[in-house]
Amino acid sequence: MDTKAFLIDLDGVLYVGDHAISGATETIAMLDEQGYPYRFVSNTTRKSRTTIAARLDRLGFSIPVSHIFTPAIAAISLIRNEGYTRCFLLTTGDVDNDFAEAEIKSADTDADGVIIGDAGDNFTYGNLTKAMRLILDGAGLIALERDRYWMGENGLMLSAGPFVAALEYATSTCARVVGKPSGNFFALALSDMGARPEETLMIGDDITTDIGGAREAGMRGVLVKTGKYRNEAVASSGIIPDYILDSIGHLREIL
Repeated sequence: MDTKAFLIDLDGVLYVGDHAISGATETIAMLDEQGYPYRFVSNTTRKSRTTIAARLDRLGFSIPVSHIFTPAIAAISLIRNEGYTRCFLLTTGDVDNDFAEAEIKSADTDADGVIIGDAGDNFTYGNLTKAMRLILDGAGLIALERDRYWMGENGLMLSAGPFVAALEYATSTCARVVGKPSGNFFALALSDMGARPEETLMIGDDITTDIGGAREAGMRGVLVKTGKYRNEAVASSGIIPDYILDSIGHLREIL
């Protein structure tokens, strides 16, 4: 196939928990050797890009921070376009560092926007109620992602999607989603490496956000059977990947 560039998911594709997927480091080395440009498009919302790059380094990957695209980066671009100056961040981890570096103030009163990601144990009744009230008072609702779940070290974990849906229902508001499967999110990464959608292959473990989103954006998709992959999810999705591989370690077989 005429593939000239790659977009690659991280969690569940390059690694699960603190373990690299077998063959993943060799595949990235192969792409480097053959001169393929690539960028990483992740719906990870718990970690800043700097932290993600450091984690990848520990797992044996050498990935520049600039090659990593997360929903926080897309949200910052949208926030600036909207003129927001104060936002309530319903997140966890150190992803707030990306917003702080962009000089976006974190606030839980008089906020212009509510930014919701995978907040883990911060999804409390109190925080969700606070977010609801801010939205009802006029704050915009921006979802960093709306995945249903992700694969943690000990099994599937709830992601941001169910909580985004709860806030939408409570406030009769439709969230603007800036992570996958947003076409604008894919476009940021494509533009950064000067690639056209029809020449780019998306590799992911989520049939809806990775493969479905990529197909909507004009790319082809490779679904890997690692991470959150589930046969029943693929069967019920109505989405047909261009390829299904056991893991990214088998990418060479289709090039």
